[in-house]
Amino acid sequence: MISINNLGVEFSATPLFIDANFVVNPKDRIALVGKNGAGKSTMLKIIAGMQQPTYGQVARQKDVTIGYLPQVMVLSDTHTVMEEAETAFAHISEMQERLDKMNAEIASRTDYESESYMELIEKFTHENDRFNMMGGQNYHAELERTLQGLGFQRSDFDRPTSEFSGGWRMRIELAKLLLQKPDLLLLDEPTNHLDIGSIQWLEQFLAQRANAVILVSHDRAFINNVTNRTIEITCRRINDYKVKYDEYVKLRDERREQQLRAYENQQKEIAEIKQFIEMFRYKPTKSNQVQSRIKMLEKIVPIEVDEVDTSSLHLKFPPCLRSGDYPVICDSVEKSYGNHTVFSSVDLTIKRGEKVAFVGNNGEGKSTLVKCIMDSAGIEPIQGGFNGNLKIGHNVQIGYFAQNQAQLLDGDITVFDTIDRVAKGDIRLKIRDILGAFMFGGEASDKFVKVLSGGERSRLAMIRLLLEPVNLLILDEPTNHLDMQSKDVLKQAIREFDGTVIVVSHDRDFLDGLVDKVYEFGGGKVREHIGGIYDFLQKKQIESLNELGRTMNSAGSPSASTSSTSSTPSTSSTSSTHSSSPLSYAELKERNKQQKRLEKAVEAAEQKVMKIEEQIAEVEAKLATPSGASDQSLFTKYSELKSQLAAAEDEWADACAALEG
Repeated sequence: MISINNLGVEFSATPLFIDANFVVNPKDRIALVGKNGAGKSTMLKIIAGMQQPTYGQVARQKDVTIGYLPQVMVLSDTHTVMEEAETAFAHISEMQERLDKMNAEIASRTDYESESYMELIEKFTHENDRFNMMGGQNYHAELERTLQGLGFQRSDFDRPTSEFSGGWRMRIELAKLLLQKPDLLLLDEPTNHLDIGSIQWLEQFLAQRANAVILVSHDRAFINNVTNRTIEITCRRINDYKVKYDEYVKLRDERREQQLRAYENQQKEIAEIKQFIEMFRYKPTKSNQVQSRIKMLEKIVPIEVDEVDTSSLHLKFPPCLRSGDYPVICDSVEKSYGNHTVFSSVDLTIKRGEKVAFVGNNGEGKSTLVKCIMDSAGIEPIQGGFNGNLKIGHNVQIGYFAQNQAQLLDGDITVFDTIDRVAKGDIRLKIRDILGAFMFGGEASDKFVKVLSGGERSRLAMIRLLLEPVNLLILDEPTNHLDMQSKDVLKQAIREFDGTVIVVSHDRDFLDGLVDKVYEFGGGKVREHIGGIYDFLQKKQIESLNELGRTMNSAGSPSASTSSTSSTPSTSSTSSTHSSSPLSYAELKERNKQQKRLEKAVEAAEQKVMKIEEQIAEVEAKLATPSGASDQSLFTKYSELKSQLAAAEDEWADACAALEG
C-alpha cells in the first residue's frame, strides 16, 4: 500500500535518518518509536506528503488516501460541533446535491424514449449506487456515534466550537479524521487531549474498524492495546519488529546485548591490529604484514550500539517537613457554575503518605476539586468559591503542577538557571543529568525559557516542582508531554516520595503501581475505591475504563445516579470498603454464567462484522478493476453488504451494551 524506499533526511548536513526502508500493508497497526528528536514526527509528515525527504521516495498505490493528525494544528471557530464534523463528509454532500439536480431534471423531462434521457437515468442510477455504497444514507448516525465516543454529549452538537478548549477542538479534528476512513491513519500523540474513557474508545476503534495505522505515542498501554508492529528509529536507521511494544522492548534489549558484545569484540580486534601496526611499523621484514593490517583496519565498519540511555539517574525529592495526619478533608463539598452543578456532597479524607488518583471523563470535576483544594490552602482562588467544608491539614506544603504553571516561568533566564535557582544541596551537582532525562540535554539546557514550546515549558515546570521541598504533591495531567523514559523517572521519584500525592491522569500505565486509592468522578458524585487502578477496574467488574466512561455518562440522570450510589462504595471513608448488598454464591455464579454468555455474544458479533468487512474488501478489489467498475451487480452487492455491516455493527454495539449492563 505504502512503500518507503531508501529514505533519508538531513538538517544542516546532519542526518536525521538514512536509508529507511519499510512497507505499510493494509490492516497494519504500527507504533513508530524512538527517542525525542529521532525523527518520528518528521517521518509522519513525509508519509503524509507534507514534507520532502533529502533523498529517497515514498511510493503510494493509486487512490490510497492518507489522514494525518499532527500534535498542533490550526482550528476553525466558525461552525458548531456538528457542522465542523460534517465537513468530513463534504464529498457526500456534493454528491447529494448532484443527485438532487438529476432527480429534479428527471422529474421535469417528458422525452422518456430519447437517448439522452436514458443516459441520464443510467448516470443517476450509477451515482445513487455510489452514494449508498459510501454510506450516504446513514453517515449522520456514524457521525453521532463517533462524537459521543470521543466524549461529546448530544447537547454539545449545536454549540459553537469557540466555546470549547483547545483539547476538545482537537477531538473534533480527530473525529473528522476517523469519519473520513482513510486507507492510512497517521496519528501524532493522539491521546494528549483525551480522557481515559475516550482513549479506550479510540483503542477499540483503531483495533477493530480502522484500516492501516501508524501512530506516535508515549502512552505505553495505548500502543500495546492498538498496535501489532513496532518500527524503531535509532542510530539514524530503521528497525522493524513484527510485534507489540512490550515484546519489542524485550527483543530490543536482547539485540542491544548482542550489539554490545559485537562492539566489544570489534574494539578488541581493532586494538590488536593497532598494536601490531605500532609494534612492527618500522621493521622492513614485516612491512607487507603491516600494510595488510592497515588495509584491514580501513575496511572495518564500526558497529553502532542502539541509543538507549543506560544511565542510572535517580531523582529524589528533597527532604520536607512532616505534615498533619490528614492533609485534605472534604465534608459535603459542592461546586456549581450558575445552574450547572459540577459535583455535590463530596466527602473524602486523604491521609498522610497516601498516593491517590482522580479519574473520570473530562468535565466531571477532577481539576475543579483540585482548584477547590488550592483555594482552601490560600494559593489559587477558584472563581465563585465553593460550598461545604474543605480543610487543609496542619503544616501542609503544596506543590501544584497544572498546564498554566508553565506560563509562570521567567522567560528571560535559561533552562539551566531556572533549575539552578531552586535546586539545593547535592542535587545541584546533578542538574545536567536531570535536564537530560527530561529532554533538555546538551545545548538545550542553555536555551532561554521564552523560546521554548508549550510542551518544553511544561516539562521544565515539572522538573522545577520535583526539586522544591513540599509534602503534598498535586499533579494535573503530568505526563502529557513526557516521553516514556521521563515518565519512568517521574514515576519512580513519586513512588519514593514520603509525602502525599494527588494525581489527575488518564495514563493507566503511569498510575499502575503508583496509587493505592482511586476517586471516581461521574454524575456529579465522587466515589472512593481502595486499591490501585487495575484493582479499581476489577471491582467495577468492567474490562476497560471506556465502560467506566459509559457508566458515568448514564449516571448523569437522577434515576441512574440514585441506583449507582446504592451499588457502589460510599464516598465516606468509614464505609468505602463495605458493599451495601453482597451477592450470595448462587447469585454470583449465575451472574458469571450470564457474563460468559454475553461475552460470547460480543465475540460472535465481532466475527460477523469482520466477515462482512472481508466480503466488502473483496468487492472493493473487483470494483477497482475496469471490468468491475462497469458491473452494476457489484455496486448492488456492495450496497447490500454496507447495509449488512451497519446492522452487524449495531448488533455488536447492543451486545457490548448488554455486557456493560
